[in-house]
Amino acid sequence: MFSYRFLKNAVRICFIGNFALLLSVSSPPVAQAATTTGSFSVTATVLGVCTVGATTLAFGNYTPSNGTPNDAGSTVNVTCNNGSAYTIALDAGATAGATVAARAMTSGANSLSYALYTTAGRTTVWGDGALSTVTQGGTGSGAQQNFTVYGRIPVNQYVPAGSYSDTVTVTLTY
Repeated sequence: MFSYRFLKNAVRICFIGNFALLLSVSSPPVAQAATTTGSFSVTATVLGVCTVGATTLAFGNYTPSNGTPNDAGSTVNVTCNNGSAYTIALDAGATAGATVAARAMTSGANSLSYALYTTAGRTTVWGDGALSTVTQGGTGSGAQQNFTVYGRIPVNQYVPAGSYSDTVTVTLTY
């Protein structure tokens, strides 16, 4: 019996006697693609934040003999995170001896009384909650919220002529 074997193009042909036997050569296994999944957490802590600002309260010219008080307004602007509760208080100002219920502007050693209110009717004094004054409050929306400060200089204050001023501090608690 005659046997002849050779390998060509990954096919093996075997001759045994007068018969040819065709055998395929097996190749190594092909790796199959596989996938798997995982996950991770994403976190953040949003801190409560608020900002506050205010415009100048400018009464302009005051005439003591005028029969009506001198009224003017200012705006306190508050921006807080959505859902953050806050309170706005106004202090007595920088004049020595002034209180939240009886504020005063000065020109040198002279003083001119004025008051700050929460309403246009000027019936509720805006202060820090002491001496029958109130504070203003709200809940943040993420957008600027405006509060009007209603100022008044009472009539018949015959003080020396001059330029009077004061500085009121706005305290935002949230």
